[in-house]
Amino acid sequence: MSVEKFLDRLKLRHPIIQAPMGGFTTPRLVAAVTNGGALGSIGAPYFSPDQIAREIAEVRALTTGTFGINVFAGGYATENTVDPAPMLKLLGDIHDELGLPAPSMPPLGKNPVSAQIDAVVAARPPVFSFAFGIPPEGDLQKVRDAGIFIIGTATNLDEACALENAGVNAIAAQGGEAGAHRGTFLGRFEDAMMPTLDLVEAITKTVSLPVIAAGGLMDGADIAAALKRGAVAGQLGTAFLCCPEAGTAPTHRQALLAAQADTTRVTRAYSGRNARGLVTAFMERVDPRPDMILPFPLQNDLTRPMRGAATKAGDARFLSLWAGQGVARCRALPAADLIAALAAELAAAG
Repeated sequence: MSVEKFLDRLKLRHPIIQAPMGGFTTPRLVAAVTNGGALGSIGAPYFSPDQIAREIAEVRALTTGTFGINVFAGGYATENTVDPAPMLKLLGDIHDELGLPAPSMPPLGKNPVSAQIDAVVAARPPVFSFAFGIPPEGDLQKVRDAGIFIIGTATNLDEACALENAGVNAIAAQGGEAGAHRGTFLGRFEDAMMPTLDLVEAITKTVSLPVIAAGGLMDGADIAAALKRGAVAGQLGTAFLCCPEAGTAPTHRQALLAAQADTTRVTRAYSGRNARGLVTAFMERVDPRPDMILPFPLQNDLTRPMRGAATKAGDARFLSLWAGQGVARCRALPAADLIAALAAELAAAG
C-alpha cells in the first residue's frame, strides 16, 4: 500500500501517528492530533471496559476525525516464580521515605484483553491497535466484523509474519530506539532491538502489509527517512510527551526538556517488562539485581504506589521517565503546532 492509499484509507492528511502511550494520552491530545490531520491514539492498556467507553466518547465529543485506541494483547504472567521478599524489602524502604504504608503483594490477575475488545467493538472507533502479542482470533474477528482498521505491533520479522497471518491491516514496526515498553512477544528481547529504519525495510521486504515506522522519530526529516525506507507513516511518542495536552507529569516533562543527549536505558525495574526510559535512581538500585524483579504485571502493580507518590511529590528518583532515544529533541509545542511543524519539515525533506 502506498502512502497516499494509506492516508486515503484512514482519511488522514499527514502520514503522522501519535503513539498510543498508556498513562500519557488524554482526549484533548488525541483530538488535537486528529484535528490536525494526523492519527491520534488513545493508550488504554490498563483501562476497564467502562473507561474505554468513556474515553472514546470524550474523544468523539472533541473531533469527528479518525482516531485509534490501543491495548496490550498479552504478556501477562500466569504465575510468579520469583521470591517477592527482596523486592518488598527494597520498596518498603522507599515507601518509608515517601510516607507510604508498607507494600504488599498484589493479586496476579487475568489478561483483560477480551473484555477490553468487547468494549472497543461496542464503541467502534475507526482504528484498533495492540502490542505484546496477538489477541485471540475470535476477538480479532469481532473487530474485523465491526469494520475497524487493525494495527499490530512487531519488533522482529517473526512477529511481523505472525501478524500478517492473523489478518491485521497494518504493522507498527517498533525499532530499538522506541521509548517505553518493548512489544516483543516472539523470541528474545535482546534479539529484537533492530534500529527502526532497518526493521521497517526488513518487514516491507517480508510481508505485503503497510508498515508504520515507530521508534526514535522526532521530526519531519525522520518521518521522511522512514517513508523512503518503505513505511506508509511515522509513529511518534516521545515527541508528543511535552505537548500541553499530554498527561505527562510535570517532573517527567521537565526531565525530557532538560535532556541534552540520549540518556535512556532499557529496564525491567518498574513494570517487570523491558521498557526504555531516562535513567533514574530506582533503576540504578534495581537493574543490577534482575533476579529480584517480579514478572509483568506484578512488578508494575507493586511499584504503582511508589510512582504515584513520587509524581505528587515531584520526585524524579522513583518515576518511570519513559522516553525514546530522540529525547534530546523534544519540543514543548501544542499538539496542533507540532503536527504543523512536522508536516512542514516532512515537505521540506522531500
